[in-house]
Amino acid sequence: MVLASASTARAEMFRRIGVPVLLEPAGIDERAIEKGLGSASPGEIAGALAAAKAFAVAARRPDAVVIGADQTLDCEGRLFHKPADRAGAEAHLAALAGRTHRLTSVASVVVEGVERARVAGEARLAMRPLDEAAVERYLDAAGPDVLSSVGCYRVEELGASLFEGIEGDWFTILGLPLLPLLSELRRLGLIA
Repeated sequence: MVLASASTARAEMFRRIGVPVLLEPAGIDERAIEKGLGSASPGEIAGALAAAKAFAVAARRPDAVVIGADQTLDCEGRLFHKPADRAGAEAHLAALAGRTHRLTSVASVVVEGVERARVAGEARLAMRPLDEAAVERYLDAAGPDVLSSVGCYRVEELGASLFEGIEGDWFTILGLPLLPLLSELRRLGLIA
């Protein structure tokens, strides 16, 4: 089984439940794909990107079960992407502070060049109000790892301190709708 991703957090989810996966980043141009989707919803964007990642890796590994995954973050109609640098992270956190945003995670399973399953999950996260000094303190403490997250946080770590409330599936927040994905993998006879 190959996870079409560079995400160690997603790979760790599989490792912890005893399902071995290999990590292989897809190397696709996500923004170009997104642009081609026009006015698609965040969920549709995450689904299209998850499938594109799975198909890209499946083309290189035709005998593998390939899982592609993607996550979108939208807040009040604005779609966020991973920040390029600390200034971008500061801007993201300032925009999310005091508001509730939605994370949508989608996984696509490709076997023998055909998408056999696609599952999605959503979560809503209410970030507490943050002033500029609080954002600076958080980024200093969290370090550059926050740049690998669309929301500039890892809620399983220091990022939890940013929130007042969370509704939804924990695994979805971490970037993979794990439970429905496992159900589909079982249904397909790919895991026990």
